Amino acid sequence: MEEPQQSKPGKARLILDTGTRSIPINDRVFGSFVEHLGRGIYTGIYEPNHPTANKAGFRQDVIDLVKELGVTAIRYPGGNFVSGYRWEDGVGPRSERPKRIDLAWHSGESNEFGLHEMADWLDELGGKELMEAVNLGTRGIQEALDLLEYANIPSGTALSDMRRRNGREQPFGIRMWCLGNEMDGTWQVGHKTAHEYARLVTQTATAMRMIDPDLELVACGSSSHSMPTFGEWERTVLEEAYDQIDFISCHAYYEPHNRDMASFLASGVDMDGFIRDVASVIAAVRGRLKSKHQVYISFDEWNVWYQDAEPSKPPVGIGNWPQGSRLLEDIYSVADAVVFGDLLITLLRNVNIVHSASLAQLVNVIAPIMTEPGGPAWRQTIFFPFALTAKYAKGGSVLVSQEDADSCETSQYGEVPMTDSVVVRGADGSLTIFVVNRSLDRSVEYRSDVSGLYKAGKVVVQSIHDKDVAARNTLGDPKRVGLQTRKDFTFENGKLGIILPPVSWTSIHID
Repeated sequence: MEEPQQSKPGKARLILDTGTRSIPINDRVFGSFVEHLGRGIYTGIYEPNHPTANKAGFRQDVIDLVKELGVTAIRYPGGNFVSGYRWEDGVGPRSERPKRIDLAWHSGESNEFGLHEMADWLDELGGKELMEAVNLGTRGIQEALDLLEYANIPSGTALSDMRRRNGREQPFGIRMWCLGNEMDGTWQVGHKTAHEYARLVTQTATAMRMIDPDLELVACGSSSHSMPTFGEWERTVLEEAYDQIDFISCHAYYEPHNRDMASFLASGVDMDGFIRDVASVIAAVRGRLKSKHQVYISFDEWNVWYQDAEPSKPPVGIGNWPQGSRLLEDIYSVADAVVFGDLLITLLRNVNIVHSASLAQLVNVIAPIMTEPGGPAWRQTIFFPFALTAKYAKGGSVLVSQEDADSCETSQYGEVPMTDSVVVRGADGSLTIFVVNRSLDRSVEYRSDVSGLYKAGKVVVQSIHDKDVAARNTLGDPKRVGLQTRKDFTFENGKLGIILPPVSWTSIHID
């Protein structure tokens, strides 16, 4: 009897264009995001009584995992949190810092951890970049100027000298600043219309550049591709603020709505469309203004996030403002990691316009790293594609390629290619193909001819896949899922062949 059609392997062929200039990867694409939310900070990166804590109260086990993850920059302190945040609450002696309520996540905030602690933590990581967000929700121009003066003026002013008294003799030297967060969203404290925000961001950027003209400023784009104001928001903000900003942001989170796994596995199709749509608005506004300035995309929030699930529901009640509660603690599966890997592939494929990105978030809160108070830290499934991609792609460039692949059907996006990939030339001259198989039930015979670059070499193939696509790493079983080293491939005279299992993410590294 003939094998059912759906079980026959699909076919895909990767075609490299070795005659076209490669596109450099900005290392900021491997950024992440830390917000005062749930256990992201308290019992996440900061837990003074933990057995591994150093003198500053930072968990060393978390520091070690963040180093392994390979993040390059941290966006801080929000997120929705920043729209109600008073930055000065988080500086100075801890005994004098006020306790506040946070409207964004209906939580308490002790302010034990603030700007100085974040900068010190980044120093522990090896001097990673700080991407600072300012409050344009409940506050505005003056507060942004005050924070910039405190952070970046060397000395001789009231606020710069306050910083020195607070223990930081040298300026923080923050170059990249986010002008508010998700200001298009009705959930945001102080949310605004596009015209209101455009005017505020222009005024704030102009004033900040009077202190330091070399800052890199990020204006808020749409909070998702599906926002009713999407497109018009970008056009309005860019037409008003184009020459005053360097980036416009994108935010995107994905989950399997109504258990539609086929569409979920194709989430990269939506992200790719989102990026192309924003890029077209940038180009149109630049052309109309006849500007020589180039604005890029900062995709400064992206991940898989089960927003309607129980862990994402904040506390309620006027007398209930807990600090460090378990919020947004999604436990990621193999399928989630494959979608995550595809999103990362999509970002890399668009590095001509995406010059910065922040995985949201870093520890405990929709995160690659989980911790238990007083206990261990461990890697979630999404940790592995990020760490391996950062390892091979930082300092590298993307090679132009295309795929000739069979398709699979989705209810949300129609027919989509079964595979999605990107090819990276590493800083060391190596070549890495990152590829996903989006099919739920069909393997793929995947082939490529890289003989124009390599006819021989050491090949290391590692995959995320499992017969149980719902498999997860948990406190009780923290190593259930990991990278699998593959030997079942061929590589002769530069011709590569491998079978990609259903629902899989694979790295093919040729050294």
